[in-house]
Amino acid sequence: MKKRKMAILGLALCMSVPAMAQSIPEKAGINSLMGVAPRTADFVQIATISDMFEIQSSELALQNHDPALTGFATRMIEDHKKTSAALQDLLHSGNVQLAPPTALDESHQDMLDKLKSLHGRDFALQYRSDQITAHQDAVSLFRRYGEGGENASLKTWASNTLPTLENHLQAARALPQ
Repeated sequence: MKKRKMAILGLALCMSVPAMAQSIPEKAGINSLMGVAPRTADFVQIATISDMFEIQSSELALQNHDPALTGFATRMIEDHKKTSAALQDLLHSGNVQLAPPTALDESHQDMLDKLKSLHGRDFALQYRSDQITAHQDAVSLFRRYGEGGENASLKTWASNTLPTLENHLQAARALPQ
């Protein structure tokens, strides 16, 4: 019953907003709840910001000098730089006509700013929590786009990237609590 109400709310919201604001269902989490693929513009924006956050937060983790986080953080930086480069290649290939964001959105910047203010165990716990949340979101995003996205090249890339993100999620959950 609750899912049905959410679906009705989502449809009403989609129909009540102007065309230029079609990303509201994705931002509000309605698409995720309903298992709906994001629009291509939303996918590119969210995937780009996700990569930027993973890289920047993991660089902070390396500066924190916590041996329990070093291996994970190094891997996040390397892997997310690769996915960022692959997405940029797709965008520059002409298969996708979109300009990706160049900075974090407000919510990710707030998360990064919070991490910057923490040290030691507090940092490690928040970093772990942020990594789990970010990777849960990324897995959902990439799975939904890989299954029902609009752009064939991006669908293939999302599907091929998904196993790495699922592995990252498992590794984030294994970080010390």
